[in-house]
Amino acid sequence: TIRPVRRSFYDPSSAPGKGVVWEWENDSGSWTPYDMDVGITIQRAYEKQHPWVDLSAIGFCYIIDFATMGQINRQTQRKRRVRRRLDMVYPLVSGTLPKSQSWPTSPGAAAAPPVPACTCPQCLLVMSVKATMSAAGPGTTTLQPRKAPTVPPAAPKASALAPGAKVPDGMATVRGSLKPLAAQGGRRQAASTPALSSGSSTASPPGTGSGKASHPSLGTLNHSHLQRLAIAQSRVLIASGVPTVPVKNLTGSSPVNPALAGITGILMSAAGLPVCLTRPPKLVLHPPPVSKSEIQSIPGISHTCRKTTKKQAKKGKTPEEVLKKYLQKVRHPPDEDCTICMERLSAPSGYKGPQLAIKPDLVGKLVKCSHVFHLHCLVAMYNNGNKDGSLQCPTCKTIYGVKTGTQPPGKMEYHIIPHSLPGHSDCKTIRIIYNIPPGVQGPEHPNPGKSFTARGFPRHCYLPDSEKGRKVLKLLLVAWDRRLVFAIGTSSTTGESDTVIWNEIHHKTEFGSNLTGHGYPDINYLDNVLAELAAQGITEESLAQEKD
Repeated sequence: TIRPVRRSFYDPSSAPGKGVVWEWENDSGSWTPYDMDVGITIQRAYEKQHPWVDLSAIGFCYIIDFATMGQINRQTQRKRRVRRRLDMVYPLVSGTLPKSQSWPTSPGAAAAPPVPACTCPQCLLVMSVKATMSAAGPGTTTLQPRKAPTVPPAAPKASALAPGAKVPDGMATVRGSLKPLAAQGGRRQAASTPALSSGSSTASPPGTGSGKASHPSLGTLNHSHLQRLAIAQSRVLIASGVPTVPVKNLTGSSPVNPALAGITGILMSAAGLPVCLTRPPKLVLHPPPVSKSEIQSIPGISHTCRKTTKKQAKKGKTPEEVLKKYLQKVRHPPDEDCTICMERLSAPSGYKGPQLAIKPDLVGKLVKCSHVFHLHCLVAMYNNGNKDGSLQCPTCKTIYGVKTGTQPPGKMEYHIIPHSLPGHSDCKTIRIIYNIPPGVQGPEHPNPGKSFTARGFPRHCYLPDSEKGRKVLKLLLVAWDRRLVFAIGTSSTTGESDTVIWNEIHHKTEFGSNLTGHGYPDINYLDNVLAELAAQGITEESLAQEKD
């Protein structure tokens, strides 16, 4: 199998010329470089000191925000980190650029002895397309053959070219790839389909005839014919196992004509490049409409709605009294650092805040996990938290007491709808609807007295109505009552501050697809969310505590 290759040259003032590469952070935490053309566009905007650049002009639905060095998806608002590297070294070429070459590199290569024509579905499809164009009759657009040594006549071009005109690299590559195919396939198809033209018949030696044979171009087919050819090609290639390449608006109106997509696939197939242009999967955020009569309550769970209000921190106990329940005093501190102030445990605490009643050299050990800290540091950490009577070890995250959050007031609805999630066809779906209105921050929030926003509410989330799905719902209700589902902070998606954000318990907000990573199928989701709830101190034991 012979495939065309090419190399590209870029201006020394462009990103690759300066050794600059732009990368985005993928889900595994590693960095992936942007395509060269995308990186050049980003670098050009960066050098002009633009605050951001919109990549939709080059076919990508992303915005690069240089202030936060983030990539924002315009559809899903998901944000990823980006970075600019300066350590990429590209070879520099001095003088005139090398002459572009196409495959085959010489007329002699094109005139190689013919081999038996390929009978794979895509080659047969190309020959049928040629036959269809021939049957459509000669068009107004003709192509003059190039004056060259004896070579097989060229296959149809996509546009008219004057004699002697310079051919773009991409077209030259396609033309070179189609020559052998045209020479090989004519005789094979003669029995079942009419030949493309007298000049393309393999019965005549190359170079004979009038020299002005008319080659009907793809422009002789109207929009509907090309569209049908594109669909037929896609079906044949999918059936033959050829990889698919999604193209938006394949049959709709867009800047890219649907016919062009079909032509591209046909030409690439003829050149030996297996490709199939298909429609991309659609984002399905919500289920089909559901009437009130179809909505069911969840067995084993009372009510279908739960509200929260502002809960004030428990009063009457000082931080010292709270910590006393979870600590043991250590008379002889170990020879190691306090992980809060990073000073040696044998030395006084390095905390420099307001004076506390506890002596700075006292050391205590947490009873469950046995981690050791300065008492001075633990009291300061407690005072900077929610002051709800609970404590979380800063080293291993073990929770002492009942942890609560700072979620603003709102409403949580939950019920069963008669539709199945992808990957859970054996059961119905639990739908959760969160609704939190905007308001004013309380004393437990980052900026007390300042207003906060609540974007995207009501937010719809989905769980399978299975045994494990109902277990997750019961624990989510505990998290809601403890004000741990949401918090007020800075959105990692939009960068907006003083707004309602998710609080480290992931939810599935995509019903019928998984394009954003927040949908189904996801075989590990229920186990992952149980682990996230456990990290917040919410387990099956919490259900018994709530009943008590």
